[in-house]
Amino acid sequence: MLFNILQTITPADTAEINKIESAARETLEHIATTPLDELLPELIKDIINFGIKVLIALLIYCIGAWLIKKIRKMLHRIFERRNTEKAIASFVESLTSIALMVILVIITVGTLGVNTTSLAALLAAGGMAIGMALSGTVQNFAGGIMILVFKPFKAGDFIETENGYSGTVTDVNIFSTKLTTTDNRIIIIPNGTLSNGTVNNYSMNTMRRVEWLVGVEYGTSAEEVKNVLKSIVSGEKRILYADTGAPADPLIAVNALKDSAVEYVVRVWVKKEDYWDVFYELNEVIYTVLPQKGIGFPFPQMDIHFPDGAPKN
Repeated sequence: MLFNILQTITPADTAEINKIESAARETLEHIATTPLDELLPELIKDIINFGIKVLIALLIYCIGAWLIKKIRKMLHRIFERRNTEKAIASFVESLTSIALMVILVIITVGTLGVNTTSLAALLAAGGMAIGMALSGTVQNFAGGIMILVFKPFKAGDFIETENGYSGTVTDVNIFSTKLTTTDNRIIIIPNGTLSNGTVNNYSMNTMRRVEWLVGVEYGTSAEEVKNVLKSIVSGEKRILYADTGAPADPLIAVNALKDSAVEYVVRVWVKKEDYWDVFYELNEVIYTVLPQKGIGFPFPQMDIHFPDGAPKN
């Protein structure tokens, strides 16, 4: 980092430094060779001039600080009226305040007669070096801005990320997102990862579709199986229908002819908060009711045929 800053010192900066050193040397020589009765009025005059510059610099600083405070309050009111996310509003207010304060300090120092060209170059080089060192943090910050502005999820949503993490969002800040898993673990994910990956939000819509795949023995009447499954679905009051706002009525159909079973699919719509309760409860009902109706669940089996005359032991 120091090497990068030193690289930014140009020949013009070096010439300016040499000029300052030469002026300082001439001033010292003048003080050493001038009689005190002649030097004193000059010193008083210089002190008065410098004092005036200090007063002007203090006045500029006070007015500038007052303006910065007013600008920050104005930004705060604008963000409140537009209901801007608090994390974004706070960051923009702080960033604006810091940037304006740096400009104010440079102007104040320049009022005192100090050449601020080299100072500005050093600040720019330092900012570039810090930005390169914090490239990952900058990526997370940009991702946080995207998440807070476009809101693909919010606190309270249950999401699943591309890298396999799933849980309820408990906090979204400018750099990371905090998830609480179903077994009560806390996972903190950088926003750069979330903004560049796929996020499955299970809570954004008000309804979810529940699906069961039920395998029964070959030879069982398809109509009988569908009627039993339909009666099970009809007995669950939390299932939604098209006339109550669901995208479709429940679906019960033969889904596939497997090696050892005829597979039926049952699809219904429920409110998102009822998803897991309905799924697990109907699992148990299906397992209990079908055997009671004489519908068996198959086991994997294989038929072996021997040609005539082949040994069977």
